[in-house]
Amino acid sequence: MRGVLTAAGLAALVCLAGCSKPAPEAAAPAAPAAPKGVGRMQQFYAGQDQIEAVDSGTIAVTKDGLSMTVKGTAAGPGYINAGFMRRIYAAQPKDGVYEMDVVADKPAAAGAAAPTPIEVKGAWADYPKDRLKGVKFMTKTNTVVVMLPGS
Repeated sequence: MRGVLTAAGLAALVCLAGCSKPAPEAAAPAAPAAPKGVGRMQQFYAGQDQIEAVDSGTIAVTKDGLSMTVKGTAAGPGYINAGFMRRIYAAQPKDGVYEMDVVADKPAAAGAAAPTPIEVKGAWADYPKDRLKGVKFMTKTNTVVVMLPGS
């Protein structure tokens, strides 16, 4: 009896070994990778998120600190309280380019997901005057580096 069971088991193993895995389905194109940064993101507040994209930016030294302006695109209409959030660093950036997340509060009601232009303005009062050479503005899909005039 043991011989019959062993033979049946071996036959089953041979049959299963001949089976092949089905060919994998064509994979959908991968989403673009999120922009990489040197610093770590700060904790966002509830409802706050990065805007979709940044088109252009400017920085200038004023009497109040560093003035920053970005023109970009939000995911849809109704984004409010747009601003900048500095990234957190373990050590100062070697190249002098500091990273900022461009963020806004999502609208409370869901609306049409149509890209909407947005302008974000802000100031950085305690910026590192002796080390800052530029600012990298970071969004969900891209980054823009703006160098300080004269650096």
